[in-house]
Amino acid sequence: MKLELRSISKTFHTRRGNTYALQEITAEVASGEFVCLLGPSGCGKSTLLNIVAGLERPDAGVVLIDDQPVTGPGRDRVMIFQEAALFPWLNVRDNVTFGLNVAGLPRSEQLAIADRYLERVGLRGFEKAYVYEISGGMKQRVALARALALDPLVLLMDEPFAALDAQTRDLLHTELQDIWLHSGKTIIFVTHNVREALVLGDRVLLMSARPGRIKREFCCQLARPRQIEDHALVDVAREVLADLREEVMAAKQEVGSERLAA
Repeated sequence: MKLELRSISKTFHTRRGNTYALQEITAEVASGEFVCLLGPSGCGKSTLLNIVAGLERPDAGVVLIDDQPVTGPGRDRVMIFQEAALFPWLNVRDNVTFGLNVAGLPRSEQLAIADRYLERVGLRGFEKAYVYEISGGMKQRVALARALALDPLVLLMDEPFAALDAQTRDLLHTELQDIWLHSGKTIIFVTHNVREALVLGDRVLLMSARPGRIKREFCCQLARPRQIEDHALVDVAREVLADLREEVMAAKQEVGSERLAA
């Protein structure tokens, strides 16, 4: 599986005028690669992920999977959001089987798949728990199990750990690396956290302030599993952070200009 982004541009038209979100984004993601999109708030990271998911359409350019254009959502791509988006009236196991049920799989097969992935994300014993009975980190594990159960080619993750405490986030970094290494899934992960990007990604694509462009690419070949406090990672993070700060300042200046214009 090869994922290609060719000259992706996107503009949002509002009553206050045009917002140029993305400009000429071109990139490739190889099968089984873990790529992180990093950039300041408002640079179009989530918009780009939505375009790859088929939830939004670009104004120009095309997304290709194995040379076939993406024209809408599909089972080959599954999105995981910052909020786990679980169904509160279903228990943990039934949340995981929801997509499998929609796909028409026999109930026995649904349960076997759900239990396998709940085991993989460390939730064995919580199959019958309801959403209000589990922690934020556990909810994201359920969301991950639900996504993996559908066996997509690509996992699209939009800052899924941003709302979690540091201890839970660090644990999920380790667990996600292990799941990725054993599943071979292609993952595109949006974050604004430099160290998180370097802990997780084979490559980090640094996006510019709006309109979002690929400013620079960083390859991270450090041994896995990586920890956020690893000394080698800190050294690389310093270089990435210098570039990111420039874009954060540019984004702040743009917001200030918009407020004056308003």
